[in-house]
Amino acid sequence: MKEPLIETKGLYKQFGPTIALSDVSVGFFGGQITGLIGENGSGKSTLSSILAGMQPPTSGSMKFRGQDHAPRTMIEAGRKGIGMIVQEQGHVPDLSIARNIFLGVESRFRKFGFISARAMNRKAKAVLEGIGLGDLDPAMPVGRLDMQDRKLVELARVMAENPAALIVDETTTALSQRGREIIYGIMRRMRDEGKAVVFISHDLDELLELCDALVVLRDGVTVARHERAGFDAALIKSQMVGRDMRGKYYREDYGAEAAGEPVLRAERITTATGLLMNFSMEVRRGEILGIGGLSHCGMHELGKALFGDEKILTGKVVHVPSGEAVSSPLAAISRSIGYVSKDRDREALVLSASIKENISAAALDLIKKGGFILPSNENRHVMRQVRNLSIKCASIDQHVQYLSGGNKQKVVFGKWVGRDCDVLILDCPTRGVDIGVKAAMYALMEEMRREGKAIVMISEELPELIGMSDRLIILKDGRQSGEFPREKGLTEQRVIDCMI
Repeated sequence: MKEPLIETKGLYKQFGPTIALSDVSVGFFGGQITGLIGENGSGKSTLSSILAGMQPPTSGSMKFRGQDHAPRTMIEAGRKGIGMIVQEQGHVPDLSIARNIFLGVESRFRKFGFISARAMNRKAKAVLEGIGLGDLDPAMPVGRLDMQDRKLVELARVMAENPAALIVDETTTALSQRGREIIYGIMRRMRDEGKAVVFISHDLDELLELCDALVVLRDGVTVARHERAGFDAALIKSQMVGRDMRGKYYREDYGAEAAGEPVLRAERITTATGLLMNFSMEVRRGEILGIGGLSHCGMHELGKALFGDEKILTGKVVHVPSGEAVSSPLAAISRSIGYVSKDRDREALVLSASIKENISAAALDLIKKGGFILPSNENRHVMRQVRNLSIKCASIDQHVQYLSGGNKQKVVFGKWVGRDCDVLILDCPTRGVDIGVKAAMYALMEEMRREGKAIVMISEELPELIGMSDRLIILKDGRQSGEFPREKGLTEQRVIDCMI
């Protein structure tokens, strides 16, 4: 039998009282794309980070190419031949694209004691062209790129080292279809070259389509390994969560009661970025309004504009019941409007702060008494959200940066759900969230809708938009290109035709 390219034996990892991995033994083979799947906190990212040298295991051993593997840093692992694209931010915004691609190995371009920017840019351009990003200027600061292109620059940095094994940790959730096709193409090419790909995703359909094998983790333990010929979606779901997942997922109601009066309205707005042009829309009480489109269509800028966090050149966003313009996030919050950003780590959370500090930040005016914040009130408020959203944590004082991606997302939800907002703007709300939590979030959205809340759900996932929306608006080039009511006969193809 062929030996695995990467092999772990008895990996165990503990963070304080939390056991993240327990006796994980698994092999990743050359010529295969192996998927890692499991609920948030199952150990997927912990395992991949150990393989890539981000942190050591508490105990256990690893082999790579038949040799002992115990990298002390990601750079060391990269030199050995293991590259990783991380789930969250993995770049330095103020440095150029070229400097980010060759971060840590700049000495390759040293001449007469100086780094040759020209030589580095030339090599970076070749790397970018090799993965389909030849339109990017390698001298441009990464911070000026949008979220998708920043993530693709991280991919370029890994591919510049020509790795024998590539680990992709939830990266596709941050990408549009174009970005996903780029990374899918690279994964398939590496497989065909006899290299190993470890692919972490919460999207089971994506894994079933791309992977040659699947490894299921639950609570830090390896539950099962499936080869492609034995893929069974229902079985894999039940193994992930330890229970039957045959129940409903998206909404099942059609022809529901009409939504109430308008509560938030965009009136002919044009943004400074130029991604929204003379755009108008409104959302009503008791309505889930879906917003979709392709990359750079303006939907993410719309979410920020509705929250007062995007500069508007002409037009305005109006809180209809008060008649007042929403000109800033502070004005939005004062009108009971909440916003869950797509870019969680940069815009929605303070990673170095605790769960308690992040959740209570949006509700300080609600929990203070006589001008003072009582610790008992704050703790009670935060614990209620931790329980209701099933946030896995050691305590509410745990720093958010040590949570899994899905649990970070729950903390963001907790900020605004705890504030009992009348309007909730959700930009890619289930990005990086496993199927069990995703179903719980959908149930929460349904409950809020029944309570008369208004929800604007911006998403890059068509099944989510069609399955959850009362009304669906599609954007193209900053303008509305289609609108669909909730109906059983609505197909993805009809929606896609409006996007392209």
